[in-house]
Parts: sequence; structure tokens; C-alpha cells
Amino acid sequence: MADRYRNQDESSGTESVKVQANGGPVADAAVLSSPGERSVQAKYGKTTHALAFYKHQVIDHLNDTMRAFIGRMEMAFLATAGAGGECHAGFRAGHAGFVKALDAHTLIYPEYRGNGVMSSLGNIFESPHVALMFVDFSGDQIGLHLNGLARILENDELLEFLKQHPAAETIFKDAVLSDIMNSDGGHLERWVMVSVTRAFVHCSKHIPPMARLDHDIEWGAETVHHVHGGDYFGTAQGEKT
Repeated sequence: MADRYRNQDESSGTESVKVQANGGPVADAAVLSSPGERSVQAKYGKTTHALAFYKHQVIDHLNDTMRAFIGRMEMAFLATAGAGGECHAGFRAGHAGFVKALDAHTLIYPEYRGNGVMSSLGNIFESPHVALMFVDFSGDQIGLHLNGLARILENDELLEFLKQHPAAETIFKDAVLSDIMNSDGGHLERWVMVSVTRAFVHCSKHIPPMARLDHDIEWGAETVHHVHGGDYFGTAQGEKT
């Protein structure tokens, strides 16, 4: 079992646990977990098991392997919740590497024009807490969970931020994003920046293998002849029961 010492969490009355490895502190389990997680771990007798996972698998940043993994991904699942707890599960997709890990604590992704509802952005506007999940279905069959704090950036705000960031070239040298940013008529509307607070693996046990189908997609562009789904579920025609 990991060496550890306990601190009283004054806000919740529970104990937090600092996990140590090789004689040095790795992370505070209270930082890398939520009070709810710790409560149900205790209730169902999983505290020791969870501590081992925190010690070996959960970190508060993106390591080089995680950053390279994100750089290969073409899609991500996004979870947000508003100030009142209303949740939204979203999906983002783009060319490989459309989500950019600028450094060990920062990633950004583009917000292309959608249906105008802006459910995810609306939640981020009220509460910055987000979760992202990247899954490699067709290669290594592995997943990556991220938690963090998000903020909405307009295009000019991103450009201003990148002036001061050493990884700015990862955006400007991306041929797809560069082309969209230089010639786009407003389809790349804005960006979301996430400050990563927790990162950990999703094991391959229940990830179904899928074959990748190559097909052309004009990311961030309106395609006249492309079928977007329209009224697939029949709601516009009154089929609401």
C-alpha cells in the first residue's frame, strides 16, 4: 500500500490522503478526487483500491505520452454542467490533432458553427468545470480522461494569448486550422481553453474495436450537399410522442 498521511478536510469533515511514492509526495488524493468519490469509496469499501489508482494512474497534468495521444485524436467527448447542475454531454470532432495540448496544463480546441443552441458553452459560461474523454477505438483501444477549468476565447483573444506562448507554432503550423483561420467565413467561431487539473487512463477492457473509415470532411466549412441529419428523429414534423 502507498505510504500516506491524513489531513482533516475542514470543509467536508472528511480526511484527505496524500499519496507518496519513492519517498516523495506525488499528489493529494483530496485534490485528485472529489468529496463524492471519497464518500462512496468509503461506503463501498473501495478506499484502498482507489488510493492505489490515484498513486499509479492519476496526475494533475498532461505528461508527454498523454500529449502525443491527444495529438492523434480526431474526436473527444465533452461533459459540462451549469450553475444549477443541468448537465450536457457533447461531442467534438476534427482532423487528427484538432485539440491542441499547448503545454502540460493547457489545451485548446476550436468551436465550429453548430445549431446555435450552444449548450456546452452556456454551461461553461456559468461554471468552468469540464470533463473531456478521448478514446482510441481503432488503434490502441485505450482512453484518456481529463478534468479541468474551461474558459471561452474569441479568435482575437486566442491570437493575443498565443503571442506570449512558446507553443503558438503548433496552431499556426497546423495546415487545416491555419487554412480555416485564414480563409474561413465565420465557421470557426471561437475557442475553448482548458486548464487541466486531473488526467487518468480509461482501460481498454470495455472499449469496442472499430475500424476507421477514411472519408473526406471539410472541417469548419458549410457543405451544400452534405446531409447534417436534419429531422432524423421526426420532431420537426410533429412526431414528439
